Amino acid sequence: MTCTRCGGTGFLNGAQVPDNVFNSGIEATRHWMITTPIAHDVQVCDCCGNGEEWHGQAGEHYGRDDPRGENGPYAYNGGLAECN
Repeated sequence: MTCTRCGGTGFLNGAQVPDNVFNSGIEATRHWMITTPIAHDVQVCDCCGNGEEWHGQAGEHYGRDDPRGENGPYAYNGGLAECN
């Protein structure tokens, strides 16, 4: 299920990333996010991730290998992602 909070990109405020970096993939975007000296609000999505890492695949929820319900990453929200 695609995360609607980040539009499936895995990042919040991704529009602040230069297009050539953003289109190069999540690792390039993450590297830019961490190393750029330019002030920005880009972060790993806090719905399909925790602001630093993703719960499985970036921009996605409920993969077949994700723990469900009370044992999963969304246990704090009754087992559901915030954008559910």
